[in-house]
Formats: sequence, C-alpha cells, structure tokens
Amino acid sequence: MYTTQPKVSIITPSYNQGQFIEDTIQSVLRQTYKNIEYILVDGGSTDDTMEVVNRYRDRIDFVIHERDNGQSDAINKGFLAATGELMGWINSDDILYPDCVEKIVNLYRQHPEGAVYYGEVLHQINETGTVIATRPVPIPNRQSLLMHNYELAQQGSFYPAHLVRKVGYLNEEIHYCMDLDLWLKLLNYGPIYACTGKPIAGFRIWGQTKTSTGGTKFLDNIREVLLKHGASPYSKSVLKTQYYTFRATIKQTLLAR
Repeated sequence: MYTTQPKVSIITPSYNQGQFIEDTIQSVLRQTYKNIEYILVDGGSTDDTMEVVNRYRDRIDFVIHERDNGQSDAINKGFLAATGELMGWINSDDILYPDCVEKIVNLYRQHPEGAVYYGEVLHQINETGTVIATRPVPIPNRQSLLMHNYELAQQGSFYPAHLVRKVGYLNEEIHYCMDLDLWLKLLNYGPIYACTGKPIAGFRIWGQTKTSTGGTKFLDNIREVLLKHGASPYSKSVLKTQYYTFRATIKQTLLAR
C-alpha cells in the first residue's frame, strides 16, 4: 500500500562519464520532491568520474564503486540496495527536470495500481545540454509496445519496487534494450500511466551512447525481446526493426565502397 510521501529510489549507473555526470547528479539533487534515496553505481571508472562524485558524496545516499558486468548489472546492484517504494534509474549522461519526481509521485498517488509511470514527452539534448528535439512518446498499454511501436521513454520513468522484485529485476543478458524487456515484464501486472504536457527528463544524444553505437545489434536485440514477449513477427514493431536494419546495412555497404 502506498504512503502519502513515498520514498523514491533513483539509481545512476556510471562508467567513464566524467564529462556529463555532474549534470546528472545535480538534476537529481535539485528535485522539488525531497523524499528521495539516491544511489550511484560506478563500474570502476578510470576518468575523472569519481572526482566529481566525491564532491557530492555527502548528498548521495549510497555509492558503489567496483567493477561490474555492464549497465544492467550496475542498475540491479542499485535496485537491490534500494529501499524506496518507487524506483527507477537515470543514466550518467541524461537528466531529470526539477519537478520530475514530484509529478511522478502525484501520478502514483492518483493511480497506485500502476506498473509503469513515465513522462509522455521527452526532450532530446546534445553534448552541451541544449534541447535539440521534443519527442512525444504515447504508450497506452503493453500491446502497443509489442504490436505497434516499441519506442519508450526510460528517462524519468519509475516503477513500484515490489513489482520490480516480482519480475526479477533487469535481465543482465540483455545489453541494449533491458528497459523494454523490463517494461514488458512489469506491464503484465498493471497499467501504464503518463505525465502529460511538458517533458520531465532529457535524453542526451551524442556519439558514444549505446543507442548511437549499437547499430544493427541494437535493432536485433529489440526484435529478440519483442518476439520473446509475444509480438507477432509481422507486427509493426518487429517490421520496424527489420526496416531500420535493412537501411543500416545498405548504408554500411555504401560507406564501405
């Protein structure tokens, strides 16, 4: 049963993101909602990440600094340490806007039976933090992800902790779209609710993100997850991955000439 001021656990997985991580940390610390538990999990960064983290260590509830087996492993370490009623993660190059958690908690209070709470509109930002695009991400239900459009807005999304535990946390064998897999698992146990209107988070687009460098492997990973969760091979979601794979393959072929 939810409480009036539920604790919200936020995890930041990090590895060699010294150029961006201060923006991420500050975005969490500046939340207007105050009952937040902040956990930072660093996989043994060799750049200046920990110098930045140490400047804020007195305001971060729990810092883990050790080698891990990738992003999903790091996030799961945070989930296992978390004590909040709601939990979510923000990557070390993305940001939350100050009212993000406040809006999510208000949504949770209105609809405590939900399995996913997220922002329906997402800002895309560049390396300097400038907004370069505003992307609407309407997701009415689980079936829509499977059959129509697999795109989601992980930044600014939160989940009831008891359901994250029930579904077994993130699948650490999934490298690229562990968030999609988690959402599809969670949405077996409740509906999705969205904060509408202004964006509550920013997704940074730059050259070294997994989304940018994953190429066809990223698309293959999405397709595997969709099919595993029951999507038809002929659904729009699956066909979309095949279309983008074909387009990327043609582009690579032309560049190789």
